[in-house]
Amino acid sequence: MSQTAAKTWTELKTPRKSAIPEGLWLRCPSCEQMIYRKQMETNLHVCPECSHHYRIGASERVKQLADQGSFEPLFTNLSPTDPLGFKDLKTYRDRLAAEQKKSGQVDAIKAGTCFIKGRPAMLAVLDLDFMMGSMGSVVGETVTRAIEAATDRNLPLIVVSGSGGARMQESGLSLMQMAKTSAALARLSDAGGLFISVLTDPTTGGVTASFAMLGDVIIAEPKALIGFAGPRVIQQTIRQELPEGFQRSEYLLKAGMVDRVVHRNELRSELARLIDYSGL
Repeated sequence: MSQTAAKTWTELKTPRKSAIPEGLWLRCPSCEQMIYRKQMETNLHVCPECSHHYRIGASERVKQLADQGSFEPLFTNLSPTDPLGFKDLKTYRDRLAAEQKKSGQVDAIKAGTCFIKGRPAMLAVLDLDFMMGSMGSVVGETVTRAIEAATDRNLPLIVVSGSGGARMQESGLSLMQMAKTSAALARLSDAGGLFISVLTDPTTGGVTASFAMLGDVIIAEPKALIGFAGPRVIQQTIRQELPEGFQRSEYLLKAGMVDRVVHRNELRSELARLIDYSGL
């Protein structure tokens, strides 16, 4: 009769269950509730508890706004260079390469033609995932070409802004884009075109001081930070307490700086409605 060898405690222990994969849940920075990531993404990256609008990249924004399969990218031959040989902690060339690898984008913008609920449009979207959506020569040139193409084709122009402002690594070349985009918008206006500017969190600096605030209709997402300098800089400069909600969408709506504050779930329908009103 065979005998079974006694097992040690280590051998008898029940195998541990695999850990829950990371990233399935996240804490909302506004209401601090734990939310299921898939639920948030299905809700257009908006918190289902408090409607906090998460920041999203250009590819996701195009996916949300354009009819499925309708987006045709333009101006993809433009790529950034380093004409000034700029260097801070690393060279601008190295910084660009790192951002391109991280984001999968050539620069901080996507532009092209699309349909929005069946309405043809020219759509340009700044990408916060690439150097915080900062405007360098490529961003400025792409916006300008999108404006000119919308003028030539008699298409409504929609630009979705989310940006930290002008790109310091391109210095004066970046600041030149403010004048260039504004001049192109003046020509679009003279031709009777429609420009809808959509402001998201954050829209600041040279982007705010140029094309972002020149829309025939200016729409902002809820609680987006919109301004030139940030509130801390302003408060330290004037040495006064700022009003509650200063530089947020709702505050600017009351001040007449934006025309509508629109929830992300309603943005596509609102854009289609405005295009219909324009008659384009």
